[in-house]
Amino acid sequence: MIFFGHRFLKSEPLYHVFDIDSILHTPPASTIYVEFDEKNLDIINHAVLNSVRTAIFVKNITEILYASSLGASYIIVEKELAKSAQNIAENYLFDAKILALIEDEDEIEELALLGVDGVIFSGAIVKISSK
Repeated sequence: MIFFGHRFLKSEPLYHVFDIDSILHTPPASTIYVEFDEKNLDIINHAVLNSVRTAIFVKNITEILYASSLGASYIIVEKELAKSAQNIAENYLFDAKILALIEDEDEIEELALLGVDGVIFSGAIVKISSK
């Protein structure tokens, strides 16, 4: 299982960007975090074209499929959608890893038993502005 933001497991943060210029304010070789939305497609496409690892937060199955097709490295979902997302990723052989967004360590065991690729705590997401 992959862990982002666990209190005693070292991991790189994800950088929440709001426009293409914000990407310039992230460290080299970092992973950006973007919420799936049509208005963010320019950010996602720019990142993928420039080989920037991208984590895309999605809200439903259709967006899971879009995120994979757009070249996401990680697809982040709410815990309730994690099992369905993992099944789809395995069925379609996604390159992306499925991460469930969690708040408490007690949620890890349940997600591990469901076979979800990984978990991410909200503290692992750092907001970046273009200013």
